[in-house]
Amino acid sequence: MLSSSPYRDVKVIDVARKAGTSPATFYQYFPDVEGAVLEIAEQMAAEGAELTELVAGRSWVGKAGWQTAQELVDGFLEFWRRNDAILRVVDLGAAEGDKRFYKLRMKILNSVNNSLSDAVAELQSKGRVDKEVNPAAVAGSIVAMLAAVASHQKGFQTWGVKPAELKPNLALLVHLGVTGKKPTR
Repeated sequence: MLSSSPYRDVKVIDVARKAGTSPATFYQYFPDVEGAVLEIAEQMAAEGAELTELVAGRSWVGKAGWQTAQELVDGFLEFWRRNDAILRVVDLGAAEGDKRFYKLRMKILNSVNNSLSDAVAELQSKGRVDKEVNPAAVAGSIVAMLAAVASHQKGFQTWGVKPAELKPNLALLVHLGVTGKKPTR
């Protein structure tokens, strides 16, 4: 329902009908539509932990580094596409200052952010990334870029950017951000 109508237009009676139950049954589990959305968002945030696997323990050197960047972009964009409707509500709630939605958004993004920060710090320790670079700042910037691009995927098409063109260019930016170097292809 969230993908076909605005969040604020979704009513308990509509949710109950769609679920094949009564509003009374709905209220046994949730105080309101927002409560149900938060429950769905919690489950999605738990699934978001899978994004960590796209970075943690992966190589950023040579061709493997290019593959890591591509797989991170693919995974991130796919996660966003799969959860678009609920992520829009989470973003809206976070932007409006609702701490519950803000915490969920951070839970999702931190899984990638922390892994990227660790990857940059590891490359620094091996002398592959400049010591002046702040790993947390770089990781946070990359994750913010990925989230913004992921939430605006349809908009890129109106600019004439095809999904097949977006992914390698985004992966290039991710690789450059993490390693400071062009990828080996």
